Amino acid sequence: MKKVTTDSLFELNSLSQPVTSGELIFFMEHSINKETNKYESRIYSVNKTTNERRLWSGEDVSISQLKLSPNKKWLSFVSKKEKELHLNIQALDGGSSFSIMKKESFSNYTWNTSSSAIYFIQTKSKNETTETSFEQPKKWDKLTYKLDGSGLLDLDATYQLSKVMVATKEETILYETKDEFSLDYVSKDESYAIIGREKDPKDEWDYGITVYKLEFSTHSLTCLTNSLPTGSFYYGKMNATEEELLLTGNTFDFGFVSQNKLYHYNMKTGQLACLTEHLDEEVGDAIVGDFQQQVRGVDIEWLSTKEFIFPVTHHGKILLYQGNLEGHLEKIYDEKNHLTDAYLDGNEFAVTYSTLVEPSALGVLSLSTSELKTVYNPNKSVLTELELSTPHEFWYESEKDVSVQGWYVPPVTTQKNHPAVLYIHGGPQVCYGETFFHEMQYHAANGYGVIMLNPRGGQGYGQEFVSAILGDYGNKDYTDLMTGLDVVLTEHPEIDEKKLVVAGGSYGGFMTNWIVGHSKRFKAAVTQRSISNWISFYGTSDIGAFFVKYQLLTDLPNISEMWRLSPLAYVENAKTPLLVLHGEEDLRCPKEQGEQMFTAMKRFNVPTEMIVYPKSSHGLSRAGIPNLRVARLTDIANWFDKYLNNEEIK
Repeated sequence: MKKVTTDSLFELNSLSQPVTSGELIFFMEHSINKETNKYESRIYSVNKTTNERRLWSGEDVSISQLKLSPNKKWLSFVSKKEKELHLNIQALDGGSSFSIMKKESFSNYTWNTSSSAIYFIQTKSKNETTETSFEQPKKWDKLTYKLDGSGLLDLDATYQLSKVMVATKEETILYETKDEFSLDYVSKDESYAIIGREKDPKDEWDYGITVYKLEFSTHSLTCLTNSLPTGSFYYGKMNATEEELLLTGNTFDFGFVSQNKLYHYNMKTGQLACLTEHLDEEVGDAIVGDFQQQVRGVDIEWLSTKEFIFPVTHHGKILLYQGNLEGHLEKIYDEKNHLTDAYLDGNEFAVTYSTLVEPSALGVLSLSTSELKTVYNPNKSVLTELELSTPHEFWYESEKDVSVQGWYVPPVTTQKNHPAVLYIHGGPQVCYGETFFHEMQYHAANGYGVIMLNPRGGQGYGQEFVSAILGDYGNKDYTDLMTGLDVVLTEHPEIDEKKLVVAGGSYGGFMTNWIVGHSKRFKAAVTQRSISNWISFYGTSDIGAFFVKYQLLTDLPNISEMWRLSPLAYVENAKTPLLVLHGEEDLRCPKEQGEQMFTAMKRFNVPTEMIVYPKSSHGLSRAGIPNLRVARLTDIANWFDKYLNNEEIK
């Protein structure tokens, strides 16, 4: 049997975006090519009865946004060739795919009901450049001028909603604006669209987006959530009669940590009502992992004109609820797995899913029996030779009336007095859950026990739990982490208490920085894409000002409170050797945050190193350049090994 290594990233595949036509399920299969150092995607179909699999895509390696036309005669997808994006379609009755348009930039698209045309959004830049152009100054006058993963935004861009005819490839521009927006739905008669946009683009401090009805003939916009002046809302699903629309969102009662609810909007009366007011759950998927690629999550779906299904995050799982417009809600699916993508066809979902020991699989979920039947497992042969650790779920009491969930991933080869790593997730409004995590399996293969806890501040345990750390980072969440660590050590005496290390990224990086300034029980620490100083974070992060205001509940000029909550304020107490990892192009938690922590630790003579990964944004560990993902894992393992005196990890 083989153990999980960095090479396992190149041996295991993930699945996403299933759609069905008759007995066939079409889906995306994603892999990483070690030789080319690129992510690759292919379109396949599998027969639900015979399990026969067929390749549909050609030589394109960069494919996304797989969809099925409403008449179920065409597959559509986006492919990238050099610097151009192509919208391709392919007939299900045979033949090769062909491009119906190519653009330098366009975003989400949707079919019209008759399957004769496709609507899409394209971005037109005012400042077109050529290869011979000289470098020009960069300027901005808007608060939101950059975005992690995208860089500096083109503030002079124009956004166009356009339509392309499938038969003739003729394009028509239907709407143009300077305000960025998303396309969610086009009406059956093609007289209007449902779009997502900032609530008030002119007010830079009015945080949040919402849903609008755009009339094509007049270009008039009608906000569908005017009755709720604050919050963020997103398109859910329109029913077949186009009279009832479901939305998800929240009224910002708890700032950034407000749970998303399910809302009903009547297209005739304009009335908006919350359907899950008394359901203390997060609508949507908040489970964090590092393996899945291009997953969309489970969409809200209509079962009839009045009944629907929607997903919630609960205790590290994705549950499915069935409801109706009269307010009845019933849980219909509750299993220990992570539903990562789904497509409703009649009385069953085609789904992709993952478990703690199953990287990714394709299945059919019956709504009448709640039975999930696996149709295709891309990793079946690899897993027969791969030795995985089976994580153990547990609960513990952190404080009175506060229960916290966690998982312990034991070393693949159990030994007495083995080391363990407390690994803290990001967010913090996410959660660990019943999903495959390559990095945790990698550390377990290297002889470490891995402790994964969901402290207060994370989703899946109710509004009170997730909002418990508002304006109070490093208090209750710190208590939950340290208490959970003690519980694991009691339950697993085979762990050597003198061989504990700690790591985390983003919010987990903040907590790692906080821990080294408040505890001396860890032999080494690794902080990744972290936050060390809320004062500078306020002005340098792409969401800094909003995050501090709505998460820490403070703002300028109260920098004393920002400093009190900053790990940098407590570095003089630190003794734990610290490795600082950061993406060079991280705009969510800018590189200067890691640099400040590095410099401060050096100032107090604590063993410290910093590693920066080029061309890497905040999502390096999940979708970064493959060789740098490998380098990051190796850097972490070697740092721990250095301070625990283990045999060198290759």
